[in-house]
Amino acid sequence: MATASGKGAHWSSRFAFVMASVGFAVGLGNIWRFPYVTGENGGSAFIVIYLLCAVAIGVPCLIAELLIGRRGEQSPPQSMARVAEESGRSPLWSSVGGLGVLTAFTIAVTYAVVVGWVLAYLFKATTTGFANYDALVSAADFDRLLASSETMLFWTLIGNVAVGTIIFAGVKGGIERAVSIMMPLMFTLLIGLGVYNIFAGGFNETVEWLFTPDFSKVGPDTLLAAVGQAFFSIGVGMGGMMTYGAYLPRSFSITGAAVVIVFADTLVALLAGFVVFPAVFHYGLDMGSGAGLIFQTLPVAFAQMPGGHLFSVLFFVMLAVAGVTSMVGLLESVTSWIDGRFNINRHVGAATVVTVVTACSIASVLSYNVWQDVGFAGMNFNELTEFVYGQVFLPAGGLLIALFAGWFMLREHSQDEVAASPGVYATWRFLVRFVAVPAIAIILVTGLM
Repeated sequence: MATASGKGAHWSSRFAFVMASVGFAVGLGNIWRFPYVTGENGGSAFIVIYLLCAVAIGVPCLIAELLIGRRGEQSPPQSMARVAEESGRSPLWSSVGGLGVLTAFTIAVTYAVVVGWVLAYLFKATTTGFANYDALVSAADFDRLLASSETMLFWTLIGNVAVGTIIFAGVKGGIERAVSIMMPLMFTLLIGLGVYNIFAGGFNETVEWLFTPDFSKVGPDTLLAAVGQAFFSIGVGMGGMMTYGAYLPRSFSITGAAVVIVFADTLVALLAGFVVFPAVFHYGLDMGSGAGLIFQTLPVAFAQMPGGHLFSVLFFVMLAVAGVTSMVGLLESVTSWIDGRFNINRHVGAATVVTVVTACSIASVLSYNVWQDVGFAGMNFNELTEFVYGQVFLPAGGLLIALFAGWFMLREHSQDEVAASPGVYATWRFLVRFVAVPAIAIILVTGLM
């Protein structure tokens, strides 16, 4: 039974845990980035390489973070400290958990603003359905949003309040209840919108883009892209998985859960391709426009397609679910640490975290307009923040977690948590030590270079 504070809380079912973890792993970037990277790197040839990387790198790292969380049963820094002490290691290993919490907070500050964009566009889709939109109107509308600090702050606050309300209610009453509704809704919308696109046009081109192998595009860059996608898309190194692992009962299989989470994360990314890219192909849009694909390019397609009003509403509902569930995982990690570090209840902790993240998000909002050219080393606040967490914090945190679980944690303790057959455990231990650690080190070095 989960308590209101979250201290001593446990997931009441495997379904709730998997839905929460998949919701955390699946972010807004999955909706457009994975299909685009797949097509640019050889289609189904890339998918095969990615799946191998996901199994060899993503699954072992996820298992490592979950088992540390469950054995520690507290916030990431406290869990790392407890497990390190058990293994006779330095208490300084707690800083790895602290890095995860810091990473989660740093990501949340800028990510909250993008979630606010999604909510603003959901409101726009509901009220106007992007009627009479063309490329110029769409670009001008998005530019107006970025120029209006007040509008962005309003929607950022709305999103943060929604996330804070879920966390405020606790693990069982808040997170479990929310993800048990929101994640099946997201899967239903993904499938329904994908089926719609079979008849709306562009579906065959999307199949060809995603599943036609082009081995001429496969090279060292493809392998690096697959390794990076396998690591970043699963959500390790952010403290969220370690926090969710702390709520795992002993009866739940960590190995089985990790495989399901990685599979579901990949499935969502592929399904998203059949939602986003048919419209891109059918209306001759720019698929390489990144985040602009969602907020500038697709609204033009919604204005032209039959049933575009309804499609746009459902599409941004799906995006809102992806954004909110990811934010829940990020802020739950920070809230868990606040609760344990300062010995306060969940309600005060959740309110404090939401307030501080919202206040810090003001800098992110202003960096899209009045502070756009203000920064350090040629980067404004958003660019610097994204560099720090994307190129330094995340790979460094993932590397240290893999190192600790594979090389420094007592073998009998990790084996007790994995609780799998000797062959499965030996495979995990080999992969985390000799595959995941070198691969993440390469990500860290190449990112810094």
